Amino acid sequence: MDAPLLSARNLCKRYAGSSVVDDLSFEIAPGECLGMIGPNGAGKTTGVRICLGQTTPDAGTVLALGLQMPRDALAIKAQLGVVAQNDTLDPDFSCAENLLVYGRYFGMREAAIRRRIPQLLDFAALTPKAAAKPGELSGGMKRRLSLARALINDPRLLMLDEPTTGLDPQARHLMWERLQVLLAQGKSILLTTHFMDEAERLCNRLLVIDHGKKIAEGRPRELIARHLEPDVIEVYGTGALALAQDATLQSLAARVELSGETAFFYTDSARQLLAALEAHPQLRTLHRPANLEDLFLKLTGRQIREEA
Repeated sequence: MDAPLLSARNLCKRYAGSSVVDDLSFEIAPGECLGMIGPNGAGKTTGVRICLGQTTPDAGTVLALGLQMPRDALAIKAQLGVVAQNDTLDPDFSCAENLLVYGRYFGMREAAIRRRIPQLLDFAALTPKAAAKPGELSGGMKRRLSLARALINDPRLLMLDEPTTGLDPQARHLMWERLQVLLAQGKSILLTTHFMDEAERLCNRLLVIDHGKKIAEGRPRELIARHLEPDVIEVYGTGALALAQDATLQSLAARVELSGETAFFYTDSARQLLAALEAHPQLRTLHRPANLEDLFLKLTGRQIREEA
């Protein structure tokens, strides 16, 4: 097997006596998309910042592209592409100028940068906006420009921190399309996201983090099969919550969870449970396969986490 492009070992980081990253280890193989998911404050962004050399760990090591972070930070960053959570585009420059200036940070020759600019604008579906400034772009256009800018140095590894947050469905799908093209080209991606459909669509493997610790790791469908029952029946409407206490229905479910006005029945015997629910025609039901959102909620809980 090829050596991993990035290997993080036993990373630890504490702030004010609290562990933000706690003995975290993971690897990214060439051509792989590794998704990092977890609640707000789980340690995802801090883990990425350690890998980028922006935060110094209290313990642990990061090897990237055959080099050691932070000792070889400049050499590593020359082969990385980064899209941060927040917009870092220069508002005073046009789209093309943002790419030009960013390329200069890598010491690229101006002629080489200018050759890449039309290719990257086309890749980002922004050719007609080459002369527009970021303030004239939609949210989706800005994120695609950020991605194009991260590709100016033709990086082997991309680190994307929630790249589609705040985008509408059409803009998210276009961004996914572009990321799938990059994966098909052999790029490696470290992706943090709150969108479970995004994680399942793009990621070869997932790392589930909570309270700074790795609590699960594996391929999306394998994780679902390992931790969840195959079928979920959502029941909602007047009386749904009381129905969750029904002994007959409980006996047909491996577990029952409540959220708002909805009861979630996780089961290996959906047919029997659906038949039993026919005695309650006033309720609405939805039968579906278990998914990554169910996995996320089972492993990290349904309680809302506020941003730290």
